[in-house]
Amino acid sequence: MSPLQRHSQAAFSERNSSAQIRERVSAGTISFAGPLLLVVARTVLLIASQAFVALLFFAKHHSDPWREAADWWTVYGTAADLGCLILLRYFTRREGIGFRDLIGTIHMRRAHDLWLGLGFYLLVFPVFLASGWLARKWFFASTSDLNRYLVHAHVAPLWAVLYGLFVWWILWSPTEEMTYQAYCLPRLEALTGRTWTAMLIVGFWWAAQHCALPFIPDWRYLAYRFVAFSPGVICLMLLYLRTRRLMPLIFAHWPMDIAAAIIHALY
Repeated sequence: MSPLQRHSQAAFSERNSSAQIRERVSAGTISFAGPLLLVVARTVLLIASQAFVALLFFAKHHSDPWREAADWWTVYGTAADLGCLILLRYFTRREGIGFRDLIGTIHMRRAHDLWLGLGFYLLVFPVFLASGWLARKWFFASTSDLNRYLVHAHVAPLWAVLYGLFVWWILWSPTEEMTYQAYCLPRLEALTGRTWTAMLIVGFWWAAQHCALPFIPDWRYLAYRFVAFSPGVICLMLLYLRTRRLMPLIFAHWPMDIAAAIIHALY
């Protein structure tokens, strides 16, 4: 990397640093409005997108439009991404920064960030597996009871299957990480003056997002999803707060979302 490239990378990282964010908070450029809106936006947008798809099925006289709409989450999930990107664009422009500043430094020399992302994945993925297993034990008598929500036969056209397998996750992981980690978490930390408060707010809504992917109005399912994802998102936040590096976390996130898309396509 040339000296000019290193300087550019450092500039991007600096604009979203804790010190710079605190300065913009003091100047009134950042308020609670942006991070509080963004932290709940993905959950709300997912439910709204599912409701829109359900209306289409209802108009075609399907017997269970809401449940059938739920099977399209790898398609309508992109609507939530686009909504968040629009909101992020609006609020970051008010700060005088952009998406590139949220992503920050990228180290691809000798695939540095890829290897770091792999390390993060190997660290965090077992947490998701363990918490998912425990949540299933707590809320469902058997795996088959859970599978009627998550793994069941459903029919989707080929284009929808291919979209989920090859397109959905490409946008989903970076948008999710930018929204919760790079934007909401450090700004709520600066606004509240407490890291644990920011983690509590972001962690709650980040886990709640997974209750809406898809949203099924059953308390056991919702409790299972929330408990299953809470420990993992806490680990992801701790890694970000420790390193302030987003790209390795995006690389770590992609394999998990790819696996989810493959499971959804197969069952």
